[in-house]
Amino acid sequence: MLGQDLQRALAGRDVTALTRAELDITDADAVQEAVAGHDVVFNAAAYTDVDGAEAHERTAREVNGGGVHKLADAARQAGAKFVTMSTDYVFDGKGTTPYPEDAPRDPINAYGRSKAMGELSALEVYPEGTYIVRTAWLYGADGPNFASTMLRLATGNPTVSVVDDQVGQPTWSADLAGRLVALVDSGAPAGIYHGTNSGHTTWFGFAQAVFESAGLDPARVLKTDSATFVRPAARPSYSVLGHERWTRAGLAPMRGWREALTAAAASGALVPR
Repeated sequence: MLGQDLQRALAGRDVTALTRAELDITDADAVQEAVAGHDVVFNAAAYTDVDGAEAHERTAREVNGGGVHKLADAARQAGAKFVTMSTDYVFDGKGTTPYPEDAPRDPINAYGRSKAMGELSALEVYPEGTYIVRTAWLYGADGPNFASTMLRLATGNPTVSVVDDQVGQPTWSADLAGRLVALVDSGAPAGIYHGTNSGHTTWFGFAQAVFESAGLDPARVLKTDSATFVRPAARPSYSVLGHERWTRAGLAPMRGWREALTAAAASGALVPR
């Protein structure tokens, strides 16, 4: 999702886009060779199976921790800026106000621990050139995501039940890709940024908005709670990220999530999948 939107956001520039089959980011030699000669490295690769990470934490750490370390080190040696994606899952989700960029990390599941490991190792090996951009609730045109799942379920079910006790920020991957490019173009200082659309809602509210954007009756979305959907990995109940670092860097925070969703629907990015 994000990798495809990054390529669109970088149209007209000399871009090398590598799939997982073309580059194993846990292979230090391959990473060194791939990064050499580039000015900026965007890392949109990750182990993202949140529940799977509970049983395979070592693999998640190899990719989200060790792989990010190798990319950061290669970018340092090449003199390139390094932009890597992280997540709201580095926090415990017990907050009641937006998490600032410098809030203490306290992940509650294996996936979050692996992403926190990646953040720390990249900042340790290349603090002067690493941009950590945390995002959340990502949806877009080129991959499975919550919005596309809701539209798929809508085609064969009169109603869908969605939890209303988890709060976060739906974020369009195209908006995020554009912001990542603007970040490196702006000359903003390296460090941690929060790349989410502004505002917040629950998964239930997001699902209703997706239905509305598709011309469907939002009343078909029914409320439930997390106890109904027991999963191997604990989920944070509050995943709202603050955006103060953008202001300090001279950039406006990303637009509101509802405005972004309307634009995504108009662009054809919302499709059943």
